[in-house]
Amino acid sequence: MRVITGTARGRRLRTLEGNDVRPTTEKVKEAMFSAIQFDLDGARVLDLFAGSGQLGIEALSRGAEHAVFVDASTQAAAIVRENLENTQLSDRALVVNRRAEDYLRTCTAEFDFAFLDPPYRNGILEELLPILAKKLSNGGKIFCEHESDLVLPEKICGLVLKKVYKYGKIKLALYCKTEESDEQ
Repeated sequence: MRVITGTARGRRLRTLEGNDVRPTTEKVKEAMFSAIQFDLDGARVLDLFAGSGQLGIEALSRGAEHAVFVDASTQAAAIVRENLENTQLSDRALVVNRRAEDYLRTCTAEFDFAFLDPPYRNGILEELLPILAKKLSNGGKIFCEHESDLVLPEKICGLVLKKVYKYGKIKLALYCKTEESDEQ
């Protein structure tokens, strides 16, 4: 796994080992970042269920101002820190070793982009989207990677589902928060 482009282009990233690990594929990552490539400069990014941190690191490499990486696994948090050091992006990042739900309930930060790639088949997206909507700036975007048979709501707590990409057994949902959706 490598950083696709930007200041850390080509740098290898470590990932967790084991059968429970499911890193975002290059094809899915390319789709995410081609959709937002012109909006990343100076952005504040949240990488929930960070794993290796590859999504937040890609955003930082492409010009995001700051990224917060959240993962409940101590091993994952250590790998994110190692990958940030390797890409020389640590000074613009914060790694939080907590459950995503706990972090969102207590954080006061506002984000322009959020990447969610939780464990499949646990219903966590439906639980987190309403909480995350309150932490997103107007015009902010959320990418949710999930199993292909999950159907997410078209509107939820001020978020509007703009597009769903399908890649085999994986779907990628793009939610946007707009001032208009705030009034709903």
